[in-house]
Amino acid sequence: MRLESIPLNNPFLKKILAAGRLTQQGKLAEATVAIQRALSSGSQARTHTTPSWPMSAGAAVVDAPLVLDGLVRETITPAHRGADTDATVADRVSTPERVSTPGRFVASSFTGATGTRAFKVFAPAGFDGESLPLVVMLHGCTQDPDDFAAGTRMNELAQAEGFFVLYPAQAARSNAHKCWNWFSPADQRRGAGEPALLAGMVRHVLQTHSIDPDRVYVAGLSAGGAMAAILASEYPDLFAAAGVHSGVAAGAASDVPSAFSVMKNGPAAAPPWPSASATHWPTPARDAKSEARPHPAPAPVIVFHGDADATVTAANGDAVIAAALEGVEAVAEKVAGNATTGQRRTRRTVWRAADAGADAPTLAEHWVVEGAPHAWSGGASAGSYTDPEGPDASREMLRFFLAHPRRHP
Repeated sequence: MRLESIPLNNPFLKKILAAGRLTQQGKLAEATVAIQRALSSGSQARTHTTPSWPMSAGAAVVDAPLVLDGLVRETITPAHRGADTDATVADRVSTPERVSTPGRFVASSFTGATGTRAFKVFAPAGFDGESLPLVVMLHGCTQDPDDFAAGTRMNELAQAEGFFVLYPAQAARSNAHKCWNWFSPADQRRGAGEPALLAGMVRHVLQTHSIDPDRVYVAGLSAGGAMAAILASEYPDLFAAAGVHSGVAAGAASDVPSAFSVMKNGPAAAPPWPSASATHWPTPARDAKSEARPHPAPAPVIVFHGDADATVTAANGDAVIAAALEGVEAVAEKVAGNATTGQRRTRRTVWRAADAGADAPTLAEHWVVEGAPHAWSGGASAGSYTDPEGPDASREMLRFFLAHPRRHP
């Protein structure tokens, strides 16, 4: 068969062309994988299974039960098409030419030394053979991966821009309200509890998908935001940057009563931190850590918080920024009074190292959304805890993430 006789939208041809590009780039191992996928794509048998969650619009219509390393059972489940057709998704994203076929939303589970959690992965279509970023999305209390994906629209953004999305699911047996246990000392440190389990899950996904290990990011809402702050602090060798939406600083609480206190009042015993109007943050003394980290500082962080949040007071966003600036002299390079997108006004502050110059990567970025409640800014009403009137937190976090590949010591 001649190549010119194959339609340009033929999946086999797309895979072969991707392999050719990888070969030209000197990425021979990835090119080999792409060729193997192309040759095997038409011969894999599929069997139908029952999905563990309802699937979001845009997921692929394929089923294949797999057993991975004896611990993970993965099922690619069929799509349930709703109002979000390929055309309507293309209208909302910046690169509709990539949306030739729908991406896959895959239900799976991971078992590590500290427990088992279900998760879902969104894999965008049309990027075969390319090494893509990964964004880990940690839902809030009472939510699940499907709800969080619908509310943040992160899968649509992933299809448009080309990145994987991992949605870990908190188990009701571990927390009755499906909150991540960010307030428990057993779940706040590297190598223990939920942080270790989530880090292990991420490493597994890195091994089983074509992901760039230097572009792995984590974001979360509320309890998920608090756990994202912990992961950014404890695993900066794994996560290149973090997004904390309506969350709490790592280590701000040590039990349930202190958790409610910090949510209502902010950290009681924290040192002074920079407010959204501050222009300078002096170098504070760092606390000694019981476990050595591969990096001396937490990952860069972008914070979103509504100033009308009645569940987690906005002072907690200030504390998350303070943790990101710990141990460095920083200045506010930019303070903006108006949002560039959305209907709500914002106060936006970008923090850089004082001696790094205007072109240096940011250490932290702080968005205070005026009048916003405890909800994902710019989210879709299809999900819970969303604020459609706010600036698009998903897009702003992605912009911040892609500007921060992982730092090497």
